[in-house]
Amino acid sequence: RIKASGLKLQLCTNETQATRESFVRKLRAMGFDVSVAEVTAPAPAACRLLKERGLRPHLLVHDDLVAEFAEVDKTNPNCVVLGDAAENFTYENLNEAFRLLIGMEKPILISLGKGRYYKETDGLKLDVGAYMKALEYACDVQAEVVGKPAKRFFESALAELGVPPEQAIMIGDDIENDVGGAQQCGMRALQVRTGKYRPSDENHPKVKPDAYVNNLAEAVDIILQQL
Repeated sequence: RIKASGLKLQLCTNETQATRESFVRKLRAMGFDVSVAEVTAPAPAACRLLKERGLRPHLLVHDDLVAEFAEVDKTNPNCVVLGDAAENFTYENLNEAFRLLIGMEKPILISLGKGRYYKETDGLKLDVGAYMKALEYACDVQAEVVGKPAKRFFESALAELGVPPEQAIMIGDDIENDVGGAQQCGMRALQVRTGKYRPSDENHPKVKPDAYVNNLAEAVDIILQQL
């Protein structure tokens, strides 16, 4: 319905357990007509940053995401890239990343997001932000966040859409990463009461969505009614 109305659409995901191609295949299997070009994700943005700055990463990411970094030089690492590594978040792997960072004169930690948790079919799970904070604390370093809620992530999505922030609306279930991040970039933002939404979000001390909607379909109804 969004596409049929003539509105531009971009999917902004902090998905770091799979490539964009895999992400799109999953959505297509669910019946969504989506292309890779319509997806803004952290890994490709991180690759651009690494190449621009001549950085060679040590990757602590999910096995299924490694392919996104195929064209990046990973020999003799001079930074650490952290993603949602899931089962790869072992003590041994975290300690290896810690040792690399602590041994650098100017440690560089790049995180593909800083979410605290996310929701899967079997319940809530710790997200990359928890492990990012552990390495920040241990190495006395501040991570550079590439995914949501980083301003440059939303700016990248807006650039791909070709619209200014005041003409864009973000719809998401995460009060901080989706709503807060988009609003800091000058966009309006709606929060859906589905997914990882919790009633306590409505009492957030800093972030107030432009509106709450019960689900994505209701958000589309409201947007199309205002055209």
